[in-house]
Amino acid sequence: QVQLVESGGGLVQPGGSLNLTCATSGVYLDQYALGWFRQVPGKEREGLSCMSAGEGRTYYTDSAKGRFTISRDNAKGTVALQMSGLKPEAPAVYFCAAVPPTLLFSHCVLPGSVAAWGRGTQVTVSS
Repeated sequence: QVQLVESGGGLVQPGGSLNLTCATSGVYLDQYALGWFRQVPGKEREGLSCMSAGEGRTYYTDSAKGRFTISRDNAKGTVALQMSGLKPEAPAVYFCAAVPPTLLFSHCVLPGSVAAWGRGTQVTVSS
């Protein structure tokens, strides 16, 4: 059974940093990319970043580029998202996801490419 469990969310001040972690089980880590998405209530889920299974290839969307860093540890079955320079915005739920191989690597940040989701962890950026 595939499980992904996020942790590390919370309240952070604008400009601050936060590290999210996702523990996975049952995922074919040698085949699946792992990614991060977020969703503000009332809006569509948005892709942020993904990391390939083997060679450590990464992809970032414009929302994450330059401020977020994704990493994964296949031995531990975890994927992390280091976020810095957080902007004040509506509270969002951050989700990790397992993504099977896609035709184009950039498609790994498309919600439709995801095979399994975690339940999410909420991040609020506010003073």
